[in-house]
Amino acid sequence: MKGLLAKEFEVKDLGQLKYFLGMEVAQTKNGIYMSQRKYTLNLLQETNMFGCKATNTPIELEKRKEESLPIYKDRYQSLVKMMLIYVTH
Repeated sequence: MKGLLAKEFEVKDLGQLKYFLGMEVAQTKNGIYMSQRKYTLNLLQETNMFGCKATNTPIELEKRKEESLPIYKDRYQSLVKMMLIYVTH
């Protein structure tokens, strides 16, 4: 495959694939395994949510607006659009 691509395009062989578009790639004799573990951990760390517990909604339903922390609508929407949707695919 690399040879065929090299005939048509200028290519550089970087060795065995390890990361691609935020996905970890592991090649074994049994097959190719892909994981988004590193991407997800980086996402949690970047958003200071590494130690958070899972919930069905981003805000606890029992909390009232006055009691909860400020909601950063733009930041949340950015995370959902650009990062979380990518992880779920």
